[in-house]
Amino acid sequence: MRPSTWFEALQQCQQQGKAYVLVTLLATAGSTPRDGGSKMLVSDDTEYDTIGGGHLEFLVTEQARKLLASGKEQQVIEHYPLASKLGQCCGGATNVLFEVMIAHGQHLAIFGAGHVAKALLPILAQLPLQISWVDQRREQFPTEALPNNVKVIVSEEPVDALKALAQSAWVVIMSHNHQLDYALVSAALARPDIDYIGMIGSKTKARRFQTKLSHHGHSQEQIQRLISPVGLTEIPGKRPIEVAVSVAAQVITRLNNQQAQAAMPSKNQAQKDWLHSKQLAKLMAGSL
Repeated sequence: MRPSTWFEALQQCQQQGKAYVLVTLLATAGSTPRDGGSKMLVSDDTEYDTIGGGHLEFLVTEQARKLLASGKEQQVIEHYPLASKLGQCCGGATNVLFEVMIAHGQHLAIFGAGHVAKALLPILAQLPLQISWVDQRREQFPTEALPNNVKVIVSEEPVDALKALAQSAWVVIMSHNHQLDYALVSAALARPDIDYIGMIGSKTKARRFQTKLSHHGHSQEQIQRLISPVGLTEIPGKRPIEVAVSVAAQVITRLNNQQAQAAMPSKNQAQKDWLHSKQLAKLMAGSL
């Protein structure tokens, strides 16, 4: 369902990991189409809510998409006089705040739509993930509407769907067929950008796959990227929900580690910050 307000749209974009610009009218003077504090949200292809319409909204939307295209999170304030130059006859003026949020949603693909996948998907769909759910059997997918960040892919050749995944996607393999599982694992290992490859199954299955992968030319370094059995070993149980919680916990751990690493400044930047603080301290000491 399409959001009807900027707030609903913001929640949807955050859930989907989609980039957006939140636009806010700040101080206004004279006659303006909307009061200060009015908001709208602009994504790459849609606008939600309104700041009054007209040429002002057209220019603001255009500017918002330019800022999105820059790929940089930032806050920008622009001044707009509502005169004939803008095609507005209000005669007032307004400052507009652009808050640019860039997409950070990790892409994850689940191969298989069995009992465990059905238990797993509602948990993962609440995270900032873009999820592709792949199976050969259309009838296995739920008939009710799925969360907005889940895309169902019915494919006779799931390996082709894996090869077409976005760069640096994560993969969870839990199909109904061991031969298909093996083909998917082999194709995932052939992509060095996929650094999370989890497969459901027993330790015996994992050992057999490792031997077969080695015989088929995969290096030990590649094979070590396969996590099987997938999930946290600290969470016991074989029921679908127990396995699903175990897998979800592992994914959540990786997501948090990824976000912490992204927030951590580089070694060079940390050194620059330290040198800058030392220089600033010297300047302050010299001014006393």
